[in-house]
Amino acid sequence: MIKRNLFAAAAIAVALGSTAASAQALRIGLAEDPDILDPHLARTFVGRIVFSSLCDKLVDIDVNLKIVPQLATSWSTTEDGKEVTFKLRQGVIFHDGTPFNAEAVKYNIDRAKNIQGSFRKAEIADVERVEVVDQHTAKMILSKPFSPLLAQLSDRAGMMISPKAGAEMGDKFGNKPVCSGAFKFVERVQQDRIVVEKFDGYWNKANIHFDRITYLPIIDTTVRLANLQSGQLDLIERTAPTDLEKVRKDSRFKLSSVTGLAYNGITINLGNGPRANNPLGQDPRIREALDLSIDRKALVQVVFNGEFEPGNQPVPPTNPFYVKKYPVPGRDVAKAKELLKAAGHPNFSFDLMVTNDTIGQQVAQVIQSMAREAGFDIKLISTEFTTALNNQTKGDFTAFVIGWSGRSDPDGNINVFVMCGAPLNEGKYCDQEADKALNEARTTGDTSKRMAAFERAADRYMPARPRIYLYHDKRFFSHTAKLAGFEAHPDGLIRLTGVRFQ
Repeated sequence: MIKRNLFAAAAIAVALGSTAASAQALRIGLAEDPDILDPHLARTFVGRIVFSSLCDKLVDIDVNLKIVPQLATSWSTTEDGKEVTFKLRQGVIFHDGTPFNAEAVKYNIDRAKNIQGSFRKAEIADVERVEVVDQHTAKMILSKPFSPLLAQLSDRAGMMISPKAGAEMGDKFGNKPVCSGAFKFVERVQQDRIVVEKFDGYWNKANIHFDRITYLPIIDTTVRLANLQSGQLDLIERTAPTDLEKVRKDSRFKLSSVTGLAYNGITINLGNGPRANNPLGQDPRIREALDLSIDRKALVQVVFNGEFEPGNQPVPPTNPFYVKKYPVPGRDVAKAKELLKAAGHPNFSFDLMVTNDTIGQQVAQVIQSMAREAGFDIKLISTEFTTALNNQTKGDFTAFVIGWSGRSDPDGNINVFVMCGAPLNEGKYCDQEADKALNEARTTGDTSKRMAAFERAADRYMPARPRIYLYHDKRFFSHTAKLAGFEAHPDGLIRLTGVRFQ
């Protein structure tokens, strides 16, 4: 596998030979190949990295997770929390030359809510409609107060695409996205590269210092780092913790890191088609046994050099919304064996789907080894990333080692995966009491009331274990020391405003 990837990397280097690192061109190594480049239909983390250059949002977050202006310059909320009015930046145009205005905001929210297959629908479900107050003022009318609204609009739900291009291309928009970001789409070669170039009509073009960005998916962490070291890449995301010392000791490079918002774990198929009809999917005792067979601290130490944080909830133990009554469990092989025996399956076998990247493989192999001691016989099914996501959606899996890149509001880490019928609830877990509590958490901005509601929801989904949460990562970016102005953000996205070669 490594030899084949090195050959592919060499081929990329030849293809890009005329595009040496300069003040005009930046080459970024991604850990996977993104799925569709349509912000309303996309679901991959690396896709969000690419979108950061293509599609501006109504609002953004800073390094401290504070909501800051982007396409909206200000906003206000009525006392009852059911109307949010946005003042829009003037003089903004999309890549096709059409204007960004309140009508465009209305079009985008309507599209995000209604286009077939939208993964944004649940994120803004409480936005009842958008009213065009005037050309530069848009008002969102909510069915009820929705405290995570701005956090949702700081990501793909708030990305603005050209209404003209969206109407003309429909569900094919992702083949040639047209937004209003700093860069416009040039080309995509699946599993090879995505190329964007500077948009001369960008409202903040004075702070954009690259003419072209090339994103190169290289799934092997060793090969990705080797391409940085050889000068074929300028910046890579998700440097492996085991490679950090190599970067730290090499004066040619800099390491930027930040505590992330993500979680990683095992999604279990409880009700998505025939493959849910097995003891793991139907008996919570077996899921608990699997949970107890895993030593999270050892997993983090072995795979991540102890750099990541063990966890057992959608948010890390350091998060103010972490439910302390459910601490990270220690490993208990004896109890795991008892549970399997009580469930009638002292030796239980199942398939565990895992993406074919280096880290995913290592995590799955450690889980496989640990669980074996408790009586589990796990067969690892190595699958290409986007194929694995499609299999998950179709219910073609028993269990899946997969993570979530995280959101600044805990709602974005919980609701879309846990609530009945939510678009990313691929295992089809459903509990009406959990839903009731999570909906309550959305209707108040009072932290203590939200915490109480999140805890009631946890009382339902934690014992059910539709997901077995394992750890929370840090974001490590390695880049040439010639790159100035880069700052790591907790959401892991690469923002290029103000970044340049020095």
